[in-house]
Amino acid sequence: MNHNTKSKTNVISIVILFSAFFLFVSCGQQKTEWKGTVEEENGITVVKNPKEPMYGEDAISLEEELSIGSTEEREEYMFGYTVSIAVNDNGDIYILDIQQKNIRVFDRDGKYLKTIGGRGQGPGEMEMPTQIQITSQNELASFDLRRRSLEYFSLDGKFLRRNPLIQVERPTRIIIDSNGDFICYMGIIEENQPKVALMKFNSDQEKEFVITKFDPFSMSADPFSPYKYRILRPGLLFDVAKENNILWAISSEYELKILNSKGKTTKKIVKDYVPVEITEDDKKEIIFNRYGTETPPADRNIVFPKYFYPISGNSTIGISTDEKGNILVRTYEKAPDSSGYYYDVFDPEGYYIAKVPLKADPDLPIIWKKNKLYTIEVDEEGYQTVKRYKVTWKY
Repeated sequence: MNHNTKSKTNVISIVILFSAFFLFVSCGQQKTEWKGTVEEENGITVVKNPKEPMYGEDAISLEEELSIGSTEEREEYMFGYTVSIAVNDNGDIYILDIQQKNIRVFDRDGKYLKTIGGRGQGPGEMEMPTQIQITSQNELASFDLRRRSLEYFSLDGKFLRRNPLIQVERPTRIIIDSNGDFICYMGIIEENQPKVALMKFNSDQEKEFVITKFDPFSMSADPFSPYKYRILRPGLLFDVAKENNILWAISSEYELKILNSKGKTTKKIVKDYVPVEITEDDKKEIIFNRYGTETPPADRNIVFPKYFYPISGNSTIGISTDEKGNILVRTYEKAPDSSGYYYDVFDPEGYYIAKVPLKADPDLPIIWKKNKLYTIEVDEEGYQTVKRYKVTWKY
């Protein structure tokens, strides 16, 4: 074999080797076969998911980009008790501090810009703000629980108006959709019994429809003894998704329901799951978080179920969506290092695609926007920080 023939043979071998390599990589990145089913039941699409996601834990990568909140910086960077965050299209971050009764604004690099509001009863001041949201009209809305009102500000902090929720009974959580309508989590009295309800009101506070009514208090007492107190009760969770669809669930069932803006259920997303058993350490932690002591009051004979509910959270906390329609659901399954919990990830079709561990405070909401995840976390010293993660999809 002459030198030229040998060189050609080497080149061909290298081409074949690289072709095989790229074919292997390409096949490795092909979409894994989904093992669930899609059925139609009474005009509703039902997506039934298996226990395991389509992809492994490395399907989604979270890279911490920013952390706001430190005891070593200026006072503007120290939070009393942060309960809600919002993010505008420029990436500016609005952080509601219920203890300080104000909203602090930081740019996308974490630099402090301004403070909105403050303690008081005058225009632009706050009494018990519990939630903030940036509306489709690029206004900052703050829900004041004590006033039962929505306080509106421009994104640069100017007070615009107050909207008392006169027609909305006992609102606790509110999400404003792109039409200015309200999806309200609220307390009601029905047949002399306290309940919670999820309802939609139009922008004039006229009731459009009831999404669901729910009685979590019936789960508070053991049916065989009025003296036993069940400390864990199921919660009602919701969010507003693409095209003003309403996503809601009850935490005792792994069934996500999607309604269109007219109130018609169009899809149900169901997932099989492995129940998470409540350990003795879990019981001690729950009792301490509820009562501040390791032992409950003498008049409370605490009853624990054997397992946690499949979904963790209440109100808007526990499920969330992004602008593409992806869904994030918090579970009680702890991450291996016990520093956080797993969240199940569903794509816009309702397919269970991944699970990801997050260190987010389980009692507070998160924001998922433009492939960024914004969380409220507690550091090792017990101080709150707001963090931003870059989300990278690897499939």
